[in-house]
Amino acid sequence: MHDMSDEPQPQQPNEGWAPGEPQAAQDEGGAKPERPRRTGWRRLVPTWRVVLGACVIVVLLAAGGFFLGYQLVKIPPANALATQQANVYLYADGSVIARDGEVNRENVTLDQISEDARYAILAAEDRDFYTESAVDPKAMLRAAWNTALGKGKQSGSTITQQYVKNYYLRQEQTVTRKVKEFFIAIKLDREQSKDKILEGYLNTSFFGRNAYGIQAAAQAYYGMDAKDLDAGRAAYLAALVNAPSQYDVVAHPENRRAAEARWNYVLDGMVTKGWLSRSERAGMKFPMPKETTISTGLSGQRGYIVRIVQDYLVQNEIVDEASLDAGGYRITTTLHKDKQDAFVKAVDDQLMSKLDKKNRKVDTYVRAGGAAIDPKTGEVVAMYNGIDYVKQYTPNATRRDFQVGSTFKPFVFTAAVEHGSRTQDGRPITPNTIYDGTNKRPVQGWSGGSYAPENEDQVSYGDVTVREATDKSVNSVYAQMAVDVGSDKVKETAIDLGLPATTPELYPSPSIALGVAQASVLDMAEAYATLANHGKHGTYTMIKKITKDGKETVELPERRTRQAVSREAADTTTAVLRSVVQNGTATAAQAAGRPAAGKTGTAEEDTAAWFAGYTPDLATVVSVMGQDPVTAAHKSLYGAMGLDRVNGGGAPAEIWAQFTRDALEGEPVADFDLRIQAGADQPQAPATEPSGTPGTDDPAEGDAATGGDTGDTPGGETPDRTPDQSGGDTPGTADGGTTGGPATGGTPPEGGAADTGGTADGGTTDDPATGGTPPEGGATGTGGTTGTTTGTGAQNASRRQ
Repeated sequence: MHDMSDEPQPQQPNEGWAPGEPQAAQDEGGAKPERPRRTGWRRLVPTWRVVLGACVIVVLLAAGGFFLGYQLVKIPPANALATQQANVYLYADGSVIARDGEVNRENVTLDQISEDARYAILAAEDRDFYTESAVDPKAMLRAAWNTALGKGKQSGSTITQQYVKNYYLRQEQTVTRKVKEFFIAIKLDREQSKDKILEGYLNTSFFGRNAYGIQAAAQAYYGMDAKDLDAGRAAYLAALVNAPSQYDVVAHPENRRAAEARWNYVLDGMVTKGWLSRSERAGMKFPMPKETTISTGLSGQRGYIVRIVQDYLVQNEIVDEASLDAGGYRITTTLHKDKQDAFVKAVDDQLMSKLDKKNRKVDTYVRAGGAAIDPKTGEVVAMYNGIDYVKQYTPNATRRDFQVGSTFKPFVFTAAVEHGSRTQDGRPITPNTIYDGTNKRPVQGWSGGSYAPENEDQVSYGDVTVREATDKSVNSVYAQMAVDVGSDKVKETAIDLGLPATTPELYPSPSIALGVAQASVLDMAEAYATLANHGKHGTYTMIKKITKDGKETVELPERRTRQAVSREAADTTTAVLRSVVQNGTATAAQAAGRPAAGKTGTAEEDTAAWFAGYTPDLATVVSVMGQDPVTAAHKSLYGAMGLDRVNGGGAPAEIWAQFTRDALEGEPVADFDLRIQAGADQPQAPATEPSGTPGTDDPAEGDAATGGDTGDTPGGETPDRTPDQSGGDTPGTADGGTTGGPATGGTPPEGGAADTGGTADGGTTDDPATGGTPPEGGATGTGGTTGTTTGTGAQNASRRQ
């Protein structure tokens, strides 16, 4: 029996509690009952309260982390690789010359990319780009899952995220980079339009073949601009983004099946989205990319052109050097591709093919430079600078270290006509003015010291007209003419015609007439173009148009022209130079098949031979130069091409003729329309009757006050003393001679004694017109002077034609 008692008995926990009844109802005094203890496996399962609390904490932490990340991660400046572009250099017709810079990229605006190209990229990379947010968590999770399952590395990134990676970040696969990419993409999507993001993506994506951006890719694979891409080609470029090196079917033909599968995937996506009709899609064939495309390298003439154009832009303050280095410029030059090719071919045919570098050391010294300018527009249409930029770095068209020789003489005559100059005895200087062409004849009227230049091969020509003296390039005549005009005025005229005022050795002295100045081929072409343009000068230009990043047009300086010298001065010079081509030292230029005017020239010790000439439509200057390929020292060209001598009437005139003929092929033949100096056809003989023996180095002494001019012959006609000419191409013959002044290029020696033994170190002499035989007939005037001067110094001589 149980012991019954009135005392209350202690209860066990939950004793007497019935399910469904409140525990408090069972507890005495309303005390809260204790929870049942969980035992066994139940202890491992979190309660719903724990789960809810944890979820709340996770959400709060995620929200806080997102907010913190959004605040802390800023949109950084673009990385260096993303902003670096190539500068693109184009011919006048828009075809590509070259691209410079390590990164082959050319940014373009969205409207400069074809609609097919835009849709192809979207179909390949992000078909819902315009409707989705900047990031796609679902795609990121799916990509991570597929990667984990071994289905290949997948990014799951939207176009916005890929653009952020390309433009703002680096390519490394790290968690930090992915986090930054996530937040920057969200911010960017809020700050920029979808079009702007797509444009940036298309300009920064890598397509293989060193092509960054779709414009560079279109050129690299198909040789066209992005605006011209059709659906088929655009789909292939879009396929490349996924695996650029693997899907290049030219480099990896074994991967063509995979590349075509990706190409089909892109096109099918375009059809699915309504961007391409099924009928168009059905007829498409895989567009095989080009085996070879325009090289982005700088070999051949390309490197020279890039360098010269860059120098031109910087020197003319059109684009500064730092901006050029950053890239992004599309520079359309004035160069014509057909004329450029014609120049290279002419040099190869008339010069390079005749060299034997293995058996003739002198042939290894041979260099060539050339430049052609349209006289009416001042546009440089072609240049030749060397055999290959990667082998010979110095651009021969713009270098200023070789004397121009007798190609300078026409500037002396132009100055004479321009200033109405007269001889020492008061006769006007015209093409028919008679001068004393005696060898080593001391110039009269020069206060700077005695100066008696040699003619080529010591030939004395007696009395000759200016026209004949130009045909034969007689030094003694032109040195005297420079004094008659005033050497300071000659220098001024040369600058007016187009030579830079800073031209080396362009000093006012009698020797200026003989070409001691060191102008470039391009400088001389500009000056001769002014003569061809009837004396109207405008600084040459080689740029037609410049754009930046595909849209910004860079302003070019306005080209201004002026009448540098009178039309009569320029046209009368042209008339005289036509005679040089018809009867003088430049007969080889007749092979151009057009009316032409020009002048030959040879530098000191035959280190360079020149021909400068023009038709009414084209002014071109060619120079063949001698330079040691190792030491870069100037070298004589005696024996080059197996010839005794290289002179302006040889290879330079022959190159000029072939180039001019080919460059103007198909264009109407134009004749010169000349307005000649009044009285140019009238003989201008000296006052005294001629006497003495012609063609001697030491004529009878005469009165120096007469100016040393020879008299005319009876009837006022000058005897024909023109030696047999062969264009200067026959060994031992040349185009007349000129003797330069001292090595300083302008100051003649004081009281020097002439060296009758030939060429000394101070200048250059022309090649002989007659092989040393003096002209026949004629008498030396009483005003002639002896062929030597007295004094202690030695007369420096030079050889120029």
